[in-house]
Amino acid sequence: MQTLSPFLRKVILVDAITGVGAGIALIAGADLTHALFGLPSGLMFWAGVALVPFVALLAYVLRSNSAALVPVIIGVNFAWLAGSLYVAFGPSFAPTLIGQVFVCAQAAAVFILAGLQFIGLRRGVSRNNVAA
Repeated sequence: MQTLSPFLRKVILVDAITGVGAGIALIAGADLTHALFGLPSGLMFWAGVALVPFVALLAYVLRSNSAALVPVIIGVNFAWLAGSLYVAFGPSFAPTLIGQVFVCAQAAAVFILAGLQFIGLRRGVSRNNVAA
């Protein structure tokens, strides 16, 4: 079993902390940000709710110290990124410029976290293969 490297553990912890913060902000601010972002309140609310099981997965991975589910985390992050870009630029929504900036900024943060998780996973695998 491959365990989490200290680097990967820190990146997943940051992902969990930001996920909790974003989830709370999206759920609590869904009705308050509708006019500012030009996005449906329901979309914002359910996006926040969708973060709850993801943060639970992150907490489980941190607690178990196993890297086995890190590819799933990376995949979910890239799916969130794709969904965010669809919301910002796709035909189904009409966000304001501020809404597009907000969605793209959080998508960029998710992209960075996914990239760091990928790097951390590859580093861990490389080190384990070299030591073997």
